[in-house]
Amino acid sequence: KPAAPSPPAKPPTPRFCRRAPPPPVPWRAPMESIQQYVGEFRELAKRPRSFLTQILNLACIVFSALMLWKGLMVATRSESPVVVVLSGSMEPGFHRGDILFLTLFDDPPLLPGDVVVFQIEGRDIPIVHRTLNVHEDNKGVYNILTKGDNNQVDDRGLYAHRQLFIGKKEIMGRAQAFLPYVGMITIWLNDYPWLKYILIGSMGFFVIIGRE
Repeated sequence: KPAAPSPPAKPPTPRFCRRAPPPPVPWRAPMESIQQYVGEFRELAKRPRSFLTQILNLACIVFSALMLWKGLMVATRSESPVVVVLSGSMEPGFHRGDILFLTLFDDPPLLPGDVVVFQIEGRDIPIVHRTLNVHEDNKGVYNILTKGDNNQVDDRGLYAHRQLFIGKKEIMGRAQAFLPYVGMITIWLNDYPWLKYILIGSMGFFVIIGRE
């Protein structure tokens, strides 16, 4: 007896695979943010009154910072109440990038061992060193010799030509407190001027468009 023919084989069921999403583009998110900020600026520029208000807000911030600085100068009697240590000549007491807070009061008088900031005539950058000897004559004139804690010799080589001591007119202030390494930001901004312009420009831009 002949065998019955086998039924035809069913075609295989197709399997559909979900395609993996494309990898994110690393620069897409920053570009979208920049486009959003530029769009906000353009919208603000179309409203002159709001744009002028934001400009005035930026001016108020700048003037407030200047008033705060002037107020510190009056309160501390120092022309530069906050300075940044730029070298390692005062290590291990103070390191590069430390912020010093200065005062210039007559009482108490300067004593050997005080950390002072002074500026020699003809030099643009002040120096942060320690007083080594302090002499006061009968007329109240001070003769001060300074030295860096990390230096081998005193500062006579840093003074003006044939100047053996500095006086109170060269003293900008006496250190009262410090914050370690906070001033490195200022050093970076001075070493890389383009970074300073980017930071100041971006802060002004965000203030203008109303971002915090």
